[in-house]
Amino acid sequence: MNRLILLTLCFAACSRMAAVGKAPDFSPLEGSYQHHAMYSTPLPHDIPAATPADASSLWSANRESLFGERRAARRGDILTVVIEIDDGAEISNSSGRSRAGSDKMGMPSLFGVPERLNEKLPEGASMGDAVDTHSSSAYQGQGSVSRKEKLTLRVAATVVEELANGVLRIEGQQEVRVNYELRELIVTGYVRPADISRQNEITYDKIAGARISYGGRGQITDVQQPRYGQQIADVLLPF
Repeated sequence: MNRLILLTLCFAACSRMAAVGKAPDFSPLEGSYQHHAMYSTPLPHDIPAATPADASSLWSANRESLFGERRAARRGDILTVVIEIDDGAEISNSSGRSRAGSDKMGMPSLFGVPERLNEKLPEGASMGDAVDTHSSSAYQGQGSVSRKEKLTLRVAATVVEELANGVLRIEGQQEVRVNYELRELIVTGYVRPADISRQNEITYDKIAGARISYGGRGQITDVQQPRYGQQIADVLLPF
């Protein structure tokens, strides 16, 4: 067991040592859903293809025409996701509970039985005051939550799948490297074609099952994270 732990730590250290003095690598697009969607054969679309007779017409059904439909509608199309999060929440509550109880029971006389029992009880004990109990409890609790989040981003996403009910599954990834720090933005989810605007944009609140990740990796992020040993200790130590 000890050898296994040492080998695991050695491999982790070697992988980290290999990145010393190097900028973080970009995530490869080859093999991703976006890559397959871009290079796959597009499915048949409802809009008919342009014919030679359409060349002299002011309106054409071609997607590349001035009045053509340019909103993302099939696998491989690209749309813009607008992320404007400005949320805040404040929750405060308090609760209190108290209880008091008292029980008293005695049997000073019952056909002479208590008198006979008193002779066998310890000194000072009497059936006239056989049971006398008192109890009380109190509880008081308070809690509050204050949260505020603000995020404004725009990212291009690709339609990676057309579902049978017409809903589109989208996936977008954006990476920007500045010096030795890589900032990455990932968004995935499901959208309805009707919710896509004429500008080929959709807001994040219209994405079902939205998964938005905004973070980074590199030297600054690495310094902000606790060491592996500290993370393991935080998990294993009970105090």
